[in-house]
Amino acid sequence: MSHVINPRTVRTGVLLAALAVVLTLTVRKDGFHADPAGLSWWYAASWLLFGAAVWSLRKAPAGHIVALVLAGGIAVAATGLAAPPRTSTDAYRYAWDGRVQAAGISPYDHVPADQELARLRDSWLFPTGAACAGPDRARIPADGGEVVACTRLNRPHVHTIYPPVAEGYFLLVHSLSPDGARHKPLQTGGALLALGTTVALLVVLRRRGEVRYAAYWAWCPAVPVEAVNNAHADVLGVLLAVVALGVVSIHRVAGGAVLGAAIGTKLLPAVVLPGALSGVRRFRDAAAVLLPAAAVLAVTYLPYVLVSDGSVLGYLGGYVAEEGYDDTSTAKNRFALLRLLLPDAWAYAAAAVVLLLVVVHVLRRGDPERPWSGALLVTGTAFLLLTPGYSWYALLLVALVALDGRWEWLGVAVAGAAKYVTGRAFDDVYEANTVGTTAYAIAAAAVLVGWALRRARWTAGPGARTLA
Repeated sequence: MSHVINPRTVRTGVLLAALAVVLTLTVRKDGFHADPAGLSWWYAASWLLFGAAVWSLRKAPAGHIVALVLAGGIAVAATGLAAPPRTSTDAYRYAWDGRVQAAGISPYDHVPADQELARLRDSWLFPTGAACAGPDRARIPADGGEVVACTRLNRPHVHTIYPPVAEGYFLLVHSLSPDGARHKPLQTGGALLALGTTVALLVVLRRRGEVRYAAYWAWCPAVPVEAVNNAHADVLGVLLAVVALGVVSIHRVAGGAVLGAAIGTKLLPAVVLPGALSGVRRFRDAAAVLLPAAAVLAVTYLPYVLVSDGSVLGYLGGYVAEEGYDDTSTAKNRFALLRLLLPDAWAYAAAAVVLLLVVVHVLRRGDPERPWSGALLVTGTAFLLLTPGYSWYALLLVALVALDGRWEWLGVAVAGAAKYVTGRAFDDVYEANTVGTTAYAIAAAAVLVGWALRRARWTAGPGARTLA
C-alpha cells in the first residue's frame, strides 16, 4: 500500500540516527591529545555507519532520496556543534583575523603576538594562568613582557596565511557574532556552508538523475568533524568549487568567475582547474574560464594589497617549507607512496611528472559535460602523490566524489584522518609515519580496485552499468 512506510527508508533512517549518535560521541570525546587511539576507533565506527547508510540508500524509493539526504545532512552536520573545536585550532585564528579587520587593521600586517594588537586580546583567545596549562597553547609575552601569557592561536609569531575571500568571510562572521559567542558563530557558519554544499550538489546531480550521490558529502563523517566542529574555512571553498563545476559546463565565464572565488578562499581549489577545462580544444574556450578566474582572484586581493604594508601572501612560503612540500629531504612523510618506490631525491620530480601527465590526460580526453570527473582524478591523484597530513584538506575530495559518484576515492579521506589522528597514538616517529603511509597505500589500492570493478561492469554491457 502506498501509505505504508517503506522498510528500506526506515532502515536508512535508523542507520542515519545511529550515525548521528556515534558522531556526537566522537565529537564530544576529547581524545586528540589524551587518547588518539580511542578516538580513532570512534572515527572508524562513524565511517562504517556512513558506508552502511549510503549502501542502504541505494535501495530506498527514488521519491524518498532527496528528503533522506537533506534530513540526514542536517542531523549529521548538527553533530559538529556538540563541542568546541577538538582536533584543530585554526578556527581561533579565523576569529582573530576577523577581530583585527573589524578594528580597521589589515590581517596581513601583524602577527598575533605583536604587542601593537594587545588591546584586541581577550581571555578567550589569549588566556593566562592555569588556562595556559592545557594543550594547544602557545606562549607569548603579555603586556610589557613582564608576565607570561598564552594563546589558543597556532603559530602566533607568523603572519596569517589565508587568502582574501576567506578573510572576508572571517570579517563577516565576526560582524554578525554577538559578544561572547566565541567559537559558535564559526561552527554555525560551517554547518550552514556544509548544508549549502549539499543543496548545490542536489541541484547539479538532479540534472543527471543521480541525487543519491549527494549523500557521499552530506553524511560523510569528515564534514561534521572538519567543516563544522573545527569550522575549517575549506568548506566555503568547497561550496564555491561545487557551484563552479556545476556552472562551467553551461557557462564557462560564470563558472570561471566562481572558481576564482573558490581559489581566493583556500588556494587548494586551484587543483580543480584542469577539470573545469576538460576536453577544451580551443584557446578562447580555455581563456573563457581562466581569465574570469584570474580576474576575480585579483579583484579580491586588490583591497588588501592597497591597505596592507606587508605581503598579502603571509606565511604561505613558510608553510610550504614547513610541511616539506618543497624539499623531500625534510618532507615529514610527504610523497610517502613515491618514496616507497623511489629514492627520496626523485620523489618531487616524479610527483610533478605524474601529475602533469594526469592533467594532460584530463585536458585532452576529459568530458566537458562532466568537469567534476576530471577534477576528481586530478585532485585524488595529487592527494595520493603528496600524502598530506591534514585531514580537512580532503573535504574538497569528498565533494568531488559526491559529484562524480566514484566512491572508491573516499579512502583517501579516510587515509588523511588516519594519518592526522591515529598516527598520534605512536610515540615513535617511524611508526607514526608508517600509519599514514599504510593508510594511503590502502586508499590507492581501493582506487585501483574500484577502477577495475567499474571497468569490468562497463565491459560487461549496459545491463551491468549500475555500480555507484
